[in-house]
Amino acid sequence: MEPEPRFCLVSVLLLLLLGLSTGTIFDLPADEGKEVWDYVTVRKDAHMFWWLYYATSPCKNFSELPLVMWLQGGPGGSSTGFGNFEEIGPLDSTLKPRKTTWLQSASLLFVDNPVGTGFSYVKKDGTYARDLATVASDMMVLLESFFNCRPEFQTVPFYIFSESYGGKMAAGIALELHKAIQEGTIKCNFSGVALGDSWISPVDSVLSWGPYLYSMSLLDDQGLAEVSQVAEQVLDAVNKGLYKEATQLWGQAEMVVEQNTDGVNFYNILTKSAPMSAMKSSLEFTQSHLVHLYQRHVRHLNQDNLSQLMNGPIRAKLKIIPEDCSWGGQAESVFLNMEGDFMKPAISIVDELLEAGVNVTVYNGQLDLIVDTMGQEAWVRKLKWADLPKFTQLKWQPLYRDPQSSQTAAFVKSYKNLAFYWILKAGHMVPSDQGDMALKMMKLVTGQE
Repeated sequence: MEPEPRFCLVSVLLLLLLGLSTGTIFDLPADEGKEVWDYVTVRKDAHMFWWLYYATSPCKNFSELPLVMWLQGGPGGSSTGFGNFEEIGPLDSTLKPRKTTWLQSASLLFVDNPVGTGFSYVKKDGTYARDLATVASDMMVLLESFFNCRPEFQTVPFYIFSESYGGKMAAGIALELHKAIQEGTIKCNFSGVALGDSWISPVDSVLSWGPYLYSMSLLDDQGLAEVSQVAEQVLDAVNKGLYKEATQLWGQAEMVVEQNTDGVNFYNILTKSAPMSAMKSSLEFTQSHLVHLYQRHVRHLNQDNLSQLMNGPIRAKLKIIPEDCSWGGQAESVFLNMEGDFMKPAISIVDELLEAGVNVTVYNGQLDLIVDTMGQEAWVRKLKWADLPKFTQLKWQPLYRDPQSSQTAAFVKSYKNLAFYWILKAGHMVPSDQGDMALKMMKLVTGQE
C-alpha cells in the first residue's frame, strides 16, 4: 500500500536559506496555496514522483477549474523541475512569482517520468523504461493511485499537456488512459491531450530541417544538400525498421546541421548553441553518439542553477526524497535506455485518439528547429482520420495576447476534436518564450476563453 500523500498547507513557510557550493543563497517564499506530493511505486524497484499544486484563482474554487498534468521531454527532463520552475509553475527558478503561471487557471500536476527522471528513481539498472509501452503502463499505475487518493479530482476536467519527447509519451499515455477509463480501472474526467513541439514523427522533423533552415537563411545550397543527404539516410533506416541505426544517423544529421549553420541552437534558431566543450559530463570521455545526443537534448533541462535549486531548498522542503537519490542523477540512464524507441513514429497513436473522440491539440513554436513546424505539419497530413480533409480546408484564425493588442501572437485551426496552434516568436519551450500566449492557449484548449 502506498503511504499517505505528504502535503504542505501553510500561511507562512519559514525562510529557508541554504548556502550552496557556488555561494548562491535561495529564499524560499511563503506558500499561499495548497500543495501535495508523493511517490508511487509503479513497478518493483521503480518509484515515480509527483507534485500537485491546487489552483489559486481568486474567483473560483479549484473544483471549478481543470487539472493539467505537464510532461517534460528528453526523455530524462524533469517536469517537477524544468516545467515547474522554468515554464508554467507558480515560481520561477529564482523563486520569484511567475506572472504567466498556469496555476491561476488550473491545478497543476507535475510528474517526473519515465522512472529515473528528476526525483523519480530506480533501484536496479534493468528497471528503466525502454519503450513507450512501458512508459504508458507506468503512468497508468501512477494515475490510478493519484485519482484514488485525491478523489476530489475525479470529476474535474483532466488534460495532459506536454513538450518535446513528452508529447510522444503523452500520446501513448492518453490512449492507455482512455482505455483504462472505459474499462473502469481509472476514475477521471479525461478531457484532452496537448502535444507541444512533440517528437511524434522524428523522421518528418529531420527531413524538414534542411528546407526550414534554408528558408531562414541558415543554410546555403551546399549546406542544404549535405543536410538533405543525411536526412534521407535517416528515412531509409526508419523505413527498414532499423531504429537504433536511425538514432545514430539522427545524431549525425544534427552534427551536419551545426557544422553548416555555425552552431545554430536546435531549440531557438535565433540563438546559438553553447560549444559542446562547455557541457561538462561524466560521460564526455565516451565517444558514443548517444552521449552527444544526451548532452544536446537533456543536459539543458538539468542546468546547474536548476539542479542546485532542486537538490537544495526544494529537496529540503519536500522531505521525502531518499538520501541516495539526487534530482537528475539518473537522467542519462533514462535517456540511454530509450535508444531503440527514439525514432519510432507515433502517428498511428494520434489517429487512434482522434478516432476514439479524444480531443487532440497540436501546438508548435515558430523558431523551433529540433521539432520544427514544417515537420509537425508533415505528419499531421499523414493522419488517416476521416475528418482530416475538412480540417485541412479550414482557414486559420489569428490570435492576440489580449483584446487591446494588434500584434499577432499565434494562429489556430480547429475542427471537431483536432486543433493546431502556430505560436509565433517562440522556440521549442513555448511557455518560456511566450508565456502570455501559452497561458491563453491553455485557457482556450480547456474551454476557459
